[in-house]
Amino acid sequence: MINNDVLRRVRYALDLNDVTMLEIFSLGDLTLTRDELLSYLKKDDQEGFVALTNQYMDDFLTGLIAYKRGKLEEKPEQDKKPAVSLTNNSILKKLRIALNFKEDDMLNTLKLADFNISKGELSAFFRQKGHKNYRECGDQIIRNFLQGVTLHYRKPVE
Repeated sequence: MINNDVLRRVRYALDLNDVTMLEIFSLGDLTLTRDELLSYLKKDDQEGFVALTNQYMDDFLTGLIAYKRGKLEEKPEQDKKPAVSLTNNSILKKLRIALNFKEDDMLNTLKLADFNISKGELSAFFRQKGHKNYRECGDQIIRNFLQGVTLHYRKPVE
């Protein structure tokens, strides 16, 4: 899925304003101007659109985790994990961490978007790449998960 789409959908689902978005990026150790942010939020057919790189998307997701759950205090003897390439699986994993979702929360969120998968199918997305049950997360899963998050956080008032 295009990083810009994920960024726009997360922003809408969690009802984040420009100031909050810039704060989240800064928590991920990336400083942006408001104009740069707005260029990333444009659709690809709009004038001034700039594609969001994998590194910037990773910085945003890391910042989102820090924003929602607090900054992780690293111990001096703790080794820093090497950066992994950004995939749909890692996007889904970071969103799960940021939103503090457990397996049932993930399944219920997908059900909100009328998309049903089993626990086994879901857990396959979070396995290590070499594992025999590992499965690539497709754009459809991310799209439906973000739709479910939108419905979860922006429930219509009855």
